[in-house]
Amino acid sequence: QVQLVESGGGLVQPGGSLRLSCAASGIIFSLYNMGWYRQAPGKERELVGTITRDFTTNYADSVKGRFTISRDNAKNTVYLQMNSLKPEDTAVYYCHSRDIWNQYWGQGTQVTVSS
Repeated sequence: QVQLVESGGGLVQPGGSLRLSCAASGIIFSLYNMGWYRQAPGKERELVGTITRDFTTNYADSVKGRFTISRDNAKNTVYLQMNSLKPEDTAVYYCHSRDIWNQYWGQGTQVTVSS
C-alpha cells in the first residue's frame, strides 16, 4: 500500500526552474530517507540526490549547486527544486525510498528542458 506520487514536471527553457513534488503514503514518512532519480532517453537511471530523515542532503555532481531537495514531514512530501536547468537535465524524474523489505518508486514525471 506504499505509494509515491510525483508531480510538477513539464517543459522548461534552458536556464529555467521547476519544482517537483513527491507525495508519500503508506509509510511513516518522517522515518524514511528519500531520494530523487532520473532517467534520460537511452541512458541508465541515475541518482540525483537524497534527503535523510534528519534532513541531510546529498547531490550528484551534475546537479550540485542547481538542485535542492527538501521535505515537509507534515505534508508527507519531498521536493526537488531545479534551477538553472540544462537540456541534459531532460529525463523522467522518479521519487524513491526503501525499507528492509522493499524499494518504492513513484510513477515518474517528465521534465523536458528545451528551447
